[in-house]
Amino acid sequence: MQARMTMIAVALILAMMLIYSLIFTVHQTQYALKLQFGKIVSADYEPGLNFKLPLIQKILYFDKRIQTLDAPEEQFLTSEKKNLIVDSFVKWHIIDTVTFFTSVGGNMQRANQRLAEIIADGLRSKIAARTIQEVVSGDRVEIMTNLTEEAQKGAANLGIAVVDVRIKRIDLPQEVSQSVYRRMEAERERVAKDLRSRGEAEAVRIQADADRQKTVLLAEAERKAEEIRGEGDGQAAKIYAEAFQQDEEFYAFYRSLNAYRHTFNQKSDVLVVEPNTDFFDYFKQAQKATTTP
Repeated sequence: MQARMTMIAVALILAMMLIYSLIFTVHQTQYALKLQFGKIVSADYEPGLNFKLPLIQKILYFDKRIQTLDAPEEQFLTSEKKNLIVDSFVKWHIIDTVTFFTSVGGNMQRANQRLAEIIADGLRSKIAARTIQEVVSGDRVEIMTNLTEEAQKGAANLGIAVVDVRIKRIDLPQEVSQSVYRRMEAERERVAKDLRSRGEAEAVRIQADADRQKTVLLAEAERKAEEIRGEGDGQAAKIYAEAFQQDEEFYAFYRSLNAYRHTFNQKSDVLVVEPNTDFFDYFKQAQKATTTP
């Protein structure tokens, strides 16, 4: 009885091993390729369980997700015969497992190598037809667009599709970079000197214009002040004349008193004149008034 149970257990194990060897699972992120004695039997498998012949048939799996190839940095010559170091990357994925298997043996590393060669050839031709300035700034987007289109055509023979090609970085070789930096520094210094000289010339012009305006304003103000003074003196003379006409005798007496006040301002003041001059008229009148009985 025990021997029979053992045989049944062994039979079940063998049956499970047979069933396991008959089925294979394809995930949603995979392509499956069935080979029989090294030849392709089938490649169109939906995700899920599928069947194969054990020992005779072999299943290869390929990732259907988008892959990234970080291409190595390479030097390329521009139309000016200047070296540029270009660093790029490529997004791609498998679209035909049969072609992919027959072209690169299903090897992802070999596929990346072939694709890197295609990208390098495209970059070489694109950069060779342009100057440094065009590559760096002017035509960079156009280069990536054209390179993607050409890479798609070349990669079709590998059973893969190129999604995008991007240039990450463009550098000059170290020795060239130093020379370029020195030229850029000299150019910036020249521009700075030019701007400073223009600023100094503009400052001199502004200062001269300000001085001229100052002179004109002062002259105009002086002229206006003289006009106002003249008008004031005229009005004062007019007022004096009107006052004189109202009482000539009093006005003459008032002017004489002012003259006496200013002439004899100090006790030490001495005035040498003829006694019978008009300056002493009011003194004489006062003397007559005191001597008259």
